[in-house]
Amino acid sequence: MKNILIVDDEQHILELLKFNLRKEGYNTFEADSGVLALEILKHNKVDLVILDIMMSDKDGYEVLKEIRFNRDTKNLPVILLSAKSEEIDKILGLELGADDYITKPFSVKELVVRVKALLRRVESLKPEVEDKVKFGDVEVDFSKRTVKKNNQDVSLSFKEFELLKLLIENKGRVLDRDFILQRVWGYEFDGDTRTVDVHIRFLRRKLEDDEKNPRYIETVRGVGYRFNERSE
Repeated sequence: MKNILIVDDEQHILELLKFNLRKEGYNTFEADSGVLALEILKHNKVDLVILDIMMSDKDGYEVLKEIRFNRDTKNLPVILLSAKSEEIDKILGLELGADDYITKPFSVKELVVRVKALLRRVESLKPEVEDKVKFGDVEVDFSKRTVKKNNQDVSLSFKEFELLKLLIENKGRVLDRDFILQRVWGYEFDGDTRTVDVHIRFLRRKLEDDEKNPRYIETVRGVGYRFNERSE
């Protein structure tokens, strides 16, 4: 059973979401303040957080920052709730690492659907590889965050390593650019996905023998990229 933490200082919203999520088979924790929410996270296993932005003690942005800076919760999926409908508020939430954003008033049915979709996506991204993998002449050690090609160390930036890790963990799957942005950078760019292409180019330069005919990182035209080791 998945555990969902609902954080909102409006009691009727806490009760409404608690009722509907439990009806769908989820277990819930409820917090009417940011301080209480962080305490619950510290002492309980939580699979997803529904987090209101406007709260009196610690607002949702502050709580989200603490979630993302904490090693134990940094990858926890978070859906922000807000009465603010301005685009800048949504962008700020996504830049701070929210996975989704819903404006009040909202449809409970839609929120439940988004919860299910986000949990499915998280499940699909669970690593399917061991701590150390080898493909062709390249070896990646996830625990040490090291990469070698032909037994020589390859220097990757933090984002390059995270991008490579995401591709390998989803070997054989086509990942679109928006999806990669959200998982590696933690927020959305306004339709500008060129940063993904740039980092893919850097990776190919360091790992491929022939950048124009890559063996490992395949371009799926019009969609995104796929890690799919090609035999020589």
